[in-house]
Amino acid sequence: MNVHVITVPYDSGKREWRLGGGPQHLLTHGLVDVVRGAGHDVEVHEVRVEEPEVPSDIGMAVAVSRAVAERVRWVCASSAFPLVLAGNCSTAAGTLAGLGSNETGVLWFDSHGDLNTPETTTSGFLDGMALSMVLGRCWVSLLESIPGWAPVSEARVATVALRDLDAPEEMFLRQSGMTVVDPQATRGGPSPQVRASLEGATAGAIQLYAHVDLDVLDPAVARVNEYQAPNGITVDDVVASVRASAARCPLAAVALTACDPAVDHDGRAARAAAHIAVGVLALVLQ
Repeated sequence: MNVHVITVPYDSGKREWRLGGGPQHLLTHGLVDVVRGAGHDVEVHEVRVEEPEVPSDIGMAVAVSRAVAERVRWVCASSAFPLVLAGNCSTAAGTLAGLGSNETGVLWFDSHGDLNTPETTTSGFLDGMALSMVLGRCWVSLLESIPGWAPVSEARVATVALRDLDAPEEMFLRQSGMTVVDPQATRGGPSPQVRASLEGATAGAIQLYAHVDLDVLDPAVARVNEYQAPNGITVDDVVASVRASAARCPLAAVALTACDPAVDHDGRAARAAAHIAVGVLALVLQ
């Protein structure tokens, strides 16, 4: 398979800062070699955005997503598969826009809910709003500047292994239409009941986007970033959950995000990311 690795080296709109160094860290530790070793042809493309004269975190984040959307759209038109390596989860809005359909199902792996909004956040951290942006719960006017962007229905979103939530996020999840799979139900591979839930979450979609914030992994597997919560899941658990979701819905794109080189001292997070990539890409060929 022809895989185009799209690197997005930004964190909170700042190039190669903190988590923005993650994409290059994954490349330096051999992700492309591992994917090629699995039999895929690989090309690497880097997203680069000119910084505005007046800096704005949200403005730059959306500008980055516009560039991501353009690159993903080009990759898909080339009949290749987009594998996005990004500093932040907010690039998901761009990846989904580039896939070109509001009937895309979303499988969201993360320690955190990413479901805050400007009204609920207590930190102001933009990436804590990434899934809310996908759902169209905030920043809608700016997001509409991304060609092809449209909010994703809650019914087409499944979250896996969220475990570090703010109170407003917990309240939203209780009344939302999303499928929510806790870590315990995923460990050792999803149970038949969970597999059925994951299949059902994407049953009405025409394609699937798998978004993997690497801090979904348990710290015993790899230290990924300073925000990583305990009691996570394994590389095999991630791949098994994607397999269940992709049983009835073709996988169209994958993102690996949020690896901080300053935390991944031993390269275990980078190696885990490479194994997730290979395991998930194998599902595209089934």
